[in-house]
Amino acid sequence: MGVTVRDASRIILLHLLLLLSSHCHGCWARLLSEKLAGFSKVDDDGHAHAHGMSHMDHLMMDPQSMIFFTLDDLKPGKTMPIYFPKRHPSSSPHFLPKAEAESIPFSSRDLPHILDLFSFSGGSPQARAMEDTLKHCETRPIKGETKSCATSLEAMLDFVRGILGGESSPFRAISTSHLIESSTRFQNYTILEQPKGVPASKMVACHTLPYPYAIFYCHSQESENRVFEVVLGGENGDRVNAVAVCHLDTSQWNRDHPSFRVLGIEPGAAPVCHFFPADNLVWVPIAPSQGMM
Repeated sequence: MGVTVRDASRIILLHLLLLLSSHCHGCWARLLSEKLAGFSKVDDDGHAHAHGMSHMDHLMMDPQSMIFFTLDDLKPGKTMPIYFPKRHPSSSPHFLPKAEAESIPFSSRDLPHILDLFSFSGGSPQARAMEDTLKHCETRPIKGETKSCATSLEAMLDFVRGILGGESSPFRAISTSHLIESSTRFQNYTILEQPKGVPASKMVACHTLPYPYAIFYCHSQESENRVFEVVLGGENGDRVNAVAVCHLDTSQWNRDHPSFRVLGIEPGAAPVCHFFPADNLVWVPIAPSQGMM
């Protein structure tokens, strides 16, 4: 029996609400502390790679940029250094109800008022992170990209539904999960099994952004992408079921995108792949044989 978008949305809504709607005082400050250093590079969830890079280059590179890799790396036995921030969805800032979120200004020009509303001083780390989030949300999309910063769960589902086909096309969310809890963020991981391709004619990636309440930067690209689920084993015993996406056409990307520095390639030269942290979501259509996972 098929699952409708409405049914899927209800199940996903319940799941995400359980994870994201609990009030967690101080949680967003912990998120800020991990994101502030490299926040202006929101997609810089990178990973170091050996393409033309010396050992010293690896040591000097920001660990938070260590998640990028190539399509050729997706094979059992491949070992590579990867950074996974230890941010569990249950400890992330919560979503506000849609009506409440829509009542709060969300623009750079209103930043002073927003800071007053949340009692943050203008020069504080929180203020700088909030300003970066607002500016990122206001940046024009690249050619072939559709983007939105969702300030509520309903807004995120509406955006995903619009990209993946409306009421007639059910969809689901997948995310990275850590099977063994560990405080280690950066280490060598080995691919333990043949990566599993996720059937997806379209996909929407949603990334968390630092803010007093949950904000997801969601975007979709017209260019071809491939989604994978990858089982990783860390050198300290960690085990991760990771979600990865490979972008097959990067010709429209900014030349300063960190993936090109990490991989030592130029825009459009080769597919760029990256892993997702646990508090990010990848939305994909549900194949008829899948049902809700």
